[in-house]
This record gives sequence, structure tokens and C-alpha cells, in this order.
Amino acid sequence: MRSEISSIHRSSRLKALIRKETYQIVRDPSSILITVLLPLILLFLYGYGVSLDLDHLRIGVVMEDSAPDAQSFVKSLTDSRYFDVKIARDRRELTDDIVRGSIRGMVVIPSYFSAFRDLPQKIAPIQVIADGSEPNTANFVQNYVLGAYWDWLAQEAISNNLTGLPRIDVESRFWYNEELESRYFLLSGSLAIIMTLIGMLLTALVVAREWERGTMETLMSTPVKITEIVFSKLISNFILGMISMVICVAITTLLFGVPLRGSLCLLVLVTAVFLFTALGTGLMISTFAKNQFVASQIVSVVGFLPAFMLSGFLFEIASMPLFIQVLTYIVPARYFVQCLESIFLVGNVWRLVLFNILPMLAIGAILFIITARKTVKRLD
Repeated sequence: MRSEISSIHRSSRLKALIRKETYQIVRDPSSILITVLLPLILLFLYGYGVSLDLDHLRIGVVMEDSAPDAQSFVKSLTDSRYFDVKIARDRRELTDDIVRGSIRGMVVIPSYFSAFRDLPQKIAPIQVIADGSEPNTANFVQNYVLGAYWDWLAQEAISNNLTGLPRIDVESRFWYNEELESRYFLLSGSLAIIMTLIGMLLTALVVAREWERGTMETLMSTPVKITEIVFSKLISNFILGMISMVICVAITTLLFGVPLRGSLCLLVLVTAVFLFTALGTGLMISTFAKNQFVASQIVSVVGFLPAFMLSGFLFEIASMPLFIQVLTYIVPARYFVQCLESIFLVGNVWRLVLFNILPMLAIGAILFIITARKTVKRLD
């Protein structure tokens, strides 16, 4: 009989706390701003401001040969959407442009370029000089020019029945991202970064604000237990986090055109598990920081930076040093990024998703155990 009465009291207290949290969310616009405005700003920044695709690459072309073959190759460069071409007759005319950064490289067409028809042993009758101060852009210059050159050779072979040119026809196929649009995996992966921030901020800042306003002290003086306070904040903020995810997915698919090849149910499941860990991290932060400014700084260091740099969202984990690769296993966003990219671009790969859900659940459980043990009902 006592256990039944106790369970009824616990249930009523939890409902009252959830109702109190709901009223607080409605009255406090900051939670709505974190849920709606923050993901909108970040999505537009990632969607329009971050891209690994490089169009209209500024290069110079040095035409030491002005024969029809050289002019034909230069025209293939100027007609490409990947290049903005500046033509010169001497490479010294373009040296200052590379130093200033107004062009990212130069293509030198030597005087013997037109002789390649009669001299098949000439393997590379052009020279590519790139600005090595930006290695990624330099690689783009080299690869784009090389691709344009081989395309031009193939067209010349077809048009003029040339001999001595390569007869191998390479036909490339790209799975899951046929057009190689970087925003497809950037936007799907950015949802993990956004949900990390939202999940941690919702709990860390809200609890810290309650300490600042004195409402937490009032809660501590009531018969409610720490676990009931934790679960009330978890449930109310979990709903806000899921609403934010719905907004993010709608914008990602409808506005930016990112395909969603997996099921919505699986996406909801994965998001719910990740929110469990993100909210747990925020609650743990709130046990140490009773000031909103301090809490926000801890969220940036503990949440945003590891999620951004160690999740595989933007930087390949396999290229990191071994000890950093080991460190990524304790970053929940690593597993969430893999799930999101799989669900959006590939489909329902259950084995991959379940393999990544289990570590997130384990991390979340550890965080909540630490939070429950470190949070005590005292006002010091």
C-alpha cells in the first residue's frame, strides 16, 4: 500500500514538474530562440557559406604557342564553368597575379605544344604552376586542368582521328552522391553539430538561468527528488529538440534539395538516442556551472568544438593521428554523423545504424549516472 501511494506521489510530482517546465518554456523566449532561430541560422550558414566545391577557379594561361591546337585547348578552358581564365603571352606577366592571389595558378602552353601530333612520346606538353600557399586549392588547379586536358585530348581524337593517344575509356560512377555535391554530406552532417549545440544549450543554460534567478533554490526546498528534477527537464527539452530536428530536416530536404533515402522512423529513432546523450551532457554541465556565461563557454569547448572537429563531419577521421582517432570514440557526434549521412544519402542500413546507436546509448547512460550522483539537494 505504501509503495503504491509513493509511486502515485512520484508520478504526480513528475507531472507537476513537467507542467512547470512547459510553462517556463512558453514564458521564456530564449528556449524558443535556441529551438527555432539557432538551427535556421546555422543551416543557412552551412548551406550557403560552406562548400567544398570550387567553381570559377581563377587561373592564368600562358600561350607560348598560338597555333590552332593551342587555341583550341585554351578555348576548352575558357568555356568551362570551372575556370575564369586570364590569357598572357609570357609567364612573367602572371607572376605578380599569383603573388597577389588574384589567380590561383597558371597553365603554360609551351612552344612545342602543337607538335604533339607528330611526337607521341611527348607525355605532358603543358605545365601547371599552382599557388602552394593554399594546398587544397593547388590540388584543385592541378586536377581540374588535368581533367580538362584529357577531355580535350579525347575530343581531338574523335574529331581529327588522331593516333598515338590513349585508347582507354574510363567511365566513372559515383554512388549515393552522383553529382558530387558537397552540400549533400555537409548539410546532413551539419545536423549533428546543430543538434549537439541545441541539446546542450537547452539543458545547460536553462538550469544555469534557474540558479541565477533563484527558482532552483525553491525546487531544492520542496520534497521532489533529484531524479524527478532531471527527468522533468529531460522530457520537456527533449520535445523541443525533436521540434528543432523536424525544422532542420524540412529545410535540408525542401530548400536545399538534399535527398532523404532512409525512413523517417529510423531518423526519429537515431535523433532521439543522440538527444539523450546531448541533453545528458548539458545536464552534467549544469551541475558544475551555475552561471549562464560559464555554461555557454563549457558547451563550446566540450560540445561544439569536439563535434565539429572530431566527428568526421568536415575532417576525415582516418587522416588524423592515432591518439586523436581513439579520442573520437567518446564523441557522440561521430556516431550521429555516420547515421545521418547513411540515412540521407544511402538509405536504411540497419547494421551501420545499430552499430552507432549502441555507443550513443552507453555514453548517455554514463552521463546521466554521473549527473545523478553529482547533483545533490543543497544550496552551496
